[in-house]
Amino acid sequence: MFIPQAIRILGLTTVAFIAALMLTPTFLYLIERFKLSKNLRSEESAPIFFNLHKKKIGTPTMGGMIIWVTVLGLAFIFFLFSTVFDGFFSYLNFVNRAETYLPIAAMVIAAFFGLIDDLMGVFKIGPNGGGLKVSQKLWFYFGIAIVGAAWFYFKLDWDTLYIPFWGNVQIGLWYIPLFIFVIVASAFSTNETDGLDGLAGGVLLFSFTALTAVAFILERYHLAAFGGATIGALLAFLWHNIYPARFFMGDTGSMSLGITLGVIAMLTNTALLLPFFAVILVVESLSVIIQMMSKKLFGRKIFHSTPIHHHFEALGWPESQITMRFWIVSAVFSTLGLAIFFLSRFL
Repeated sequence: MFIPQAIRILGLTTVAFIAALMLTPTFLYLIERFKLSKNLRSEESAPIFFNLHKKKIGTPTMGGMIIWVTVLGLAFIFFLFSTVFDGFFSYLNFVNRAETYLPIAAMVIAAFFGLIDDLMGVFKIGPNGGGLKVSQKLWFYFGIAIVGAAWFYFKLDWDTLYIPFWGNVQIGLWYIPLFIFVIVASAFSTNETDGLDGLAGGVLLFSFTALTAVAFILERYHLAAFGGATIGALLAFLWHNIYPARFFMGDTGSMSLGITLGVIAMLTNTALLLPFFAVILVVESLSVIIQMMSKKLFGRKIFHSTPIHHHFEALGWPESQITMRFWIVSAVFSTLGLAIFFLSRFL
């Protein structure tokens, strides 16, 4: 079982990579044809950010569509073919009620909502012509999280938290606020991290790789296959998103991937390891929270600009250098998280 499933997951990763690369020219043609380009926040509302990124005005956005269209498209095709032909296509099919219904549903809903937000930004609808406000996005994250928490707790009777080197602990109703916090935090943090060429895509690549490895070890092979397809699509996205980016991820990508990341962490019961698998996401969101608290309580800023990658930009770090260094940190901490997972499981 181990080797055939490993081949299946690696094969799906490759198929998703090739499919996403093939999809990209059509996507680029459409977004350029309809002028679906990024608009920046005004210079008055964010002067440091505007001066650092004004050269990017006009860059196509919503590139995250390449990722979720590929993953969901493959899920639909292999599921449909498996019902008709069975055999080989059943082997490739990763749509499974117990393992992938929730992450697929989360990806679909969040991708659609993020797409609406991106289009509002393109057509300058909403506050300052920049789409939805942060508070509106947070309400959406809460809505998704509450539904997911209710499903896990009441439908699946899931109220267990795995503590590394300790074991499973039943936390009862506390599972619901924990689930909500993980989903909201992962979605918000991913959205905040999507600010430099290749940054969010690369960081998420390490996060999804770590969680896919965890799912595989736990023998949740359909979930691991879903993760493999996401990794392949992410790699293809990064092919054109690394500096200088031909397009940006957009909220349709960051929202769908952020929420899906949190759902997979809960499905694999690795919520306490998620800060290792997604350390940059944690640092980015913490920098925003710290900056807001400092301005409210003390009337001064700690960072030049937030999220923290903009602080390093303001210090004079080249954009590509920030991205690569954050990738390295992600790789190191994801590896550390996996080491903790393996040690706590097998010792």
